[in-house]
Amino acid sequence: MPTAKRPRRGSLQFYPRVRANKVLPSANSKTLSASRQGFLGFIAYKVGMATALVKDNTDKVQTSKKTVATPVTILEAPNMKILSVRFYKNGKVLRDVLVSTDKELKRKLKVPKEAKKLTIPENYDDVRVIAYSLPKQTTIKKTPDIIELAIQAENTEAKLKFIEPLIGKEITLSDFAHDNLLDARGLTKGKGTQGPVKRFGIALRFHKSEKGLRKVGSIGPWHPAHVTFRVPMAGQLGLFSRVIYNLILLNSALIKEKDINPKKGFKNYGNIKTSYLVLKGSVQGPSKRQILLTPSFRPSKKQTKKKLEFQEILT
Repeated sequence: MPTAKRPRRGSLQFYPRVRANKVLPSANSKTLSASRQGFLGFIAYKVGMATALVKDNTDKVQTSKKTVATPVTILEAPNMKILSVRFYKNGKVLRDVLVSTDKELKRKLKVPKEAKKLTIPENYDDVRVIAYSLPKQTTIKKTPDIIELAIQAENTEAKLKFIEPLIGKEITLSDFAHDNLLDARGLTKGKGTQGPVKRFGIALRFHKSEKGLRKVGSIGPWHPAHVTFRVPMAGQLGLFSRVIYNLILLNSALIKEKDINPKKGFKNYGNIKTSYLVLKGSVQGPSKRQILLTPSFRPSKKQTKKKLEFQEILT
């Protein structure tokens, strides 16, 4: 009989399988771009999932010109502020100018009593900002989240002109340079220590097997006398940094313009008080998880062709 073969269980792409160091993952801004001027990122908080009615205006599909129900994820996006302005030269930080000393920042880091004036160095080739969210506008927490954001503009002078009027003021979703497709960067749900069956998806052994059923049959040969990292073993599961690509933005608005809050509020979250976004599909993490939204890193033809018209959320 031929030797039974099967694909390995668990992808080796994600290694090591440990808890993420940062709650809010950063993005490689060199790979991001948008069709209009603005920030190449925005901090949002996951509200939860719901079902929405959407009219499909895509050509040559079975549901063309029909109203369909689709699962969506709702994110709340409170305003942000600029903490500091960073000037880069050859990929290294040339100068970092602190321009904000709000009280909320004391919950996160040590802040001087007075902010500095924006001094511009002579030779620089890029400008970015360190921005922080204002979750006190929501119902979830008061401690801000901090992230570095790049700016989409024609040149460095245009980037600086875009930043200067926003210093000391709140950044809204209108300042976010996004298109129809977005990428969501965040952490998955934490599940603690789990065995190899749940962690890697290996099959249960035969019910008469010795020394356990929920384990691998062999952890390797006698020689070399070493267990490689490729062997599925028990360990940490969840709270991993992941990216979901090409999520379709169905709707974004202020809660004052169009209220989508249910009567009892969203489960494990409460009511939305600021701006919100409705994305088609699911986003990683539990409710209240911070998510970094960026323009699509690699838009696919399949997602780009879809034309969906948002109608309402079913409650």
